[in-house]
Amino acid sequence: MARKVLIVEDDSNIAELLHLYLEKEGFETKVAKDGGKGVEYFRSFQPALVLLDIMLPGIDGMEVCRRLK
Repeated sequence: MARKVLIVEDDSNIAELLHLYLEKEGFETKVAKDGGKGVEYFRSFQPALVLLDIMLPGIDGMEVCRRLK
């Protein structure tokens, strides 16, 4: 079973660093750069874990968390 992690982060450097480290450890990752895409990717990607930034453009991280619940 693939271990999937969704990274919701608008800072490209942080998102890329998380992506590289997690993939090196065997995780399958997907990166969303805003809250709307984070919600969309959560539904299609079905990750086991979401790394969620709180301060995002558009829908903030707290609202994304509410919608994922």
